[in-house]
Amino acid sequence: QVQLVESGGGLVQAGGSLRLSCAASETLFSFNVMGWYRQTPGNQRELVAVISNSGSTNYEDSVKGRFTISRENAKNTLYLQMNSLKPEDTAVYYCNANRINAWGASTYWGQGTQVTVSS
Repeated sequence: QVQLVESGGGLVQAGGSLRLSCAASETLFSFNVMGWYRQTPGNQRELVAVISNSGSTNYEDSVKGRFTISRENAKNTLYLQMNSLKPEDTAVYYCNANRINAWGASTYWGQGTQVTVSS
């Protein structure tokens, strides 16, 4: 069973930075697309950023220019560098991995890490 373990969340003042990490139990090459989602109480989980196996990325409009998603294949780790944080970035952030192969499609989630941005 694939395991994704997030770390790096915490409390930061507005304008500050945090780097989230997601350590996978398998090589990142086994996943077609990986990403970061976030969720606030009472709301649906929303996509923040994704990165494909080829390295192409895509971001939610509100984080463009502030957040950077990257992957370190040698460490089986996905990152989200978050700069110029705003109070509205406060949420639980989840790591996501998707695999599509001849046996079908699978999606995996981490347990989440809390990010709180104070004004």
